[in-house]
Amino acid sequence: METAITILASLGLLSWVYLLFGRSGFWRADQRLGPVLPLESWPTVVAVIPARNEEATIGHTIKSLLAQDYAGRLDIILVDDSSTDQTQAVALAAAREGNGEGRVRILSAPALQSGWTGKLWALHHGVQAAGIEPRFLWLTDADIIHDSDVLARLVSKADGPARCDLVSLMVRLRVKSFWERWLVPAFIFFFQMLYPFRAVNDPQSKVAGAAGGCILVDRAMLEKAGGIMAMKDALIDDCTLASQVQKAGGRLWLGLADSSHSARGADSLRPLWRMVKRTAFTQLHYSAVLLVGTILGLALVFLVPPVFLVVGMVIGLEIGVWWVFILSLAALAAMCVAYAPTLRHYGRPVLDCLALPIIATLYMAMTVHSAVDYWRGNGSQWKGRSYGAGQ
Repeated sequence: METAITILASLGLLSWVYLLFGRSGFWRADQRLGPVLPLESWPTVVAVIPARNEEATIGHTIKSLLAQDYAGRLDIILVDDSSTDQTQAVALAAAREGNGEGRVRILSAPALQSGWTGKLWALHHGVQAAGIEPRFLWLTDADIIHDSDVLARLVSKADGPARCDLVSLMVRLRVKSFWERWLVPAFIFFFQMLYPFRAVNDPQSKVAGAAGGCILVDRAMLEKAGGIMAMKDALIDDCTLASQVQKAGGRLWLGLADSSHSARGADSLRPLWRMVKRTAFTQLHYSAVLLVGTILGLALVFLVPPVFLVVGMVIGLEIGVWWVFILSLAALAAMCVAYAPTLRHYGRPVLDCLALPIIATLYMAMTVHSAVDYWRGNGSQWKGRSYGAGQ
């Protein structure tokens, strides 16, 4: 038993050593947009917003786009995906209030065709409506509010010295409610672990990632990559788009947003659970083997250190296996070092890192729930539609 305990405690620490030093520094949370650059010319941009029942947020989004301090031309296309609320009316009122009636077009997407997800169906029609004039398409969600300099900074990154074909921001999610404060920073942390931003931004890397709330993409490159139609059934549409652009020879950039945030909130656990469950098993390619591996991996990384810290204190010291306590304490310290930058980004105390094992357990349960739903044939439920049902 002493050998088994020692091996597991050692593996827990070695896992964190790898994450700290062998995963492209994902945990540093240091990839940010730079300042606005003095470009020779500012290309035309069309913002495309897919929306379905977004009356609570769409007005704020439209106003933030109309308020962009951008030297080039910016037009806005809102594609209403069969909303049953006042999404269109609220958007039109916001356009009038922002003196942007001539810059905002509101379209109604046709009835959803089989084989498409709703968001991509709406985006497809918005991109088609934008035509060939814009150099860049700004794909932004209907709940995102941007500060006035965001577009200029995005274009500076895309059209500046680095010449990126797809620039994406992981916008700030709300952290007001009890569950948001605990689960949202961890969600961002896990996303960075899956798609290390530094690796995404390295043109020599094969890692492709993006965050769907805010994507600026070169229109010609999008067409070269097959357009929205090439990914019409993707549930993880942002990272799928990034992968297509990369395969087409495009360069990616992904960072954390300082001045773009989501107005959508979650005052209970249920919407956050549903958000993660929607794509968790899709992320694992619907594989039972990957599901088991993920559970074991999360347990080794997040549960072994605290459990074996207690084991080391209660049993290890008594039977002379004191090093189990030291190994587990070192692993917990490494976990806190890794999580601290993301916590600071969200204005949370660093001591929140001690709750990460419990939070990781919740995320494991969400992933298992996602798999069970798939096997039951329920698929992914989102905005009144079901996708990816098990066969």
